[in-house]
Amino acid sequence: MMVRKREQKLDADFVLMAYCHGYFPMADPRTGHISWYSPDPRAVIPLNDFKISRSLKQAVRKKVFDTRINTAFERVIRSCAEREETWISGEIISVYTQLHQRGFAHSVETWQGGKLVGGLYGVAVGGAFFGESMFSRITNASKVALVHLVGRLKQRTFRLLDTQFMNEHVRQFGAYEIPRATYLDLLAKALSVETSFLDN
Repeated sequence: MMVRKREQKLDADFVLMAYCHGYFPMADPRTGHISWYSPDPRAVIPLNDFKISRSLKQAVRKKVFDTRINTAFERVIRSCAEREETWISGEIISVYTQLHQRGFAHSVETWQGGKLVGGLYGVAVGGAFFGESMFSRITNASKVALVHLVGRLKQRTFRLLDTQFMNEHVRQFGAYEIPRATYLDLLAKALSVETSFLDN
């Protein structure tokens, strides 16, 4: 499901409101025009049934990467955009950086030898985390960031990890699809949870 393109500039407040109603923005890779999506079905990653491979468990246990939160948000989102075709336009980067500065958008980063080698970013509102994109320059770098994210969300009693669209990458972690109506019900319950992504 998609709403019509909005020609006006993206606004951080409008983006937050859209998330709370089940929508998220993506830019056309060719024109940069923003469209709003609310998929049916919607893909989510279960926090209590998150699946990880044996090799990934070993990478986490051996602490192959130094995992950090919000130390390089703009570098993470720009790294996620470094591909042949991307929906992460300059306008998207600008508005999500504003959301980061306001405490709503966050990055989970993996570092090795002092270099940023992987990570992900998303938006947190109430007990809902909306995963946006991830990147990896070394095997398992983004996956370790995701493991760290799930642990953090569980620790802080989040109720929903939204991954938007299903693909084979998220499916390996136990992601599954639910009807849009079911998603909106879960979203409403998650938004009512009083928690924080960051340490209080």
